[in-house]
Amino acid sequence: MQRLARGPASVSELAEPFAMSRPAVSKHLAVLEDAALIARAIDGRVHRCSIEAAPLRDTAEWLDTYRAFWDETLVALADYVTADALPKSGKDVP
Repeated sequence: MQRLARGPASVSELAEPFAMSRPAVSKHLAVLEDAALIARAIDGRVHRCSIEAAPLRDTAEWLDTYRAFWDETLVALADYVTADALPKSGKDVP
């Protein structure tokens, strides 16, 4: 996905930096295509892939709605754990 953010690329170009076969890369791309995260255009034997930004944008927006909730919840949990780990009175301290 990071490579496709720079622009369309062929399956061969996408497979190049990885120690896996082109068919294996193609299977991974098929999963992304099924999820509508990339689009594939076929020109003869060359398959060119491009990123589909809209679903990613929708996902980012959805996650942002919950980010504040989880940030606050995790801070509260950390405060609770920290407070619970402290001695309650001077009697607990040796």
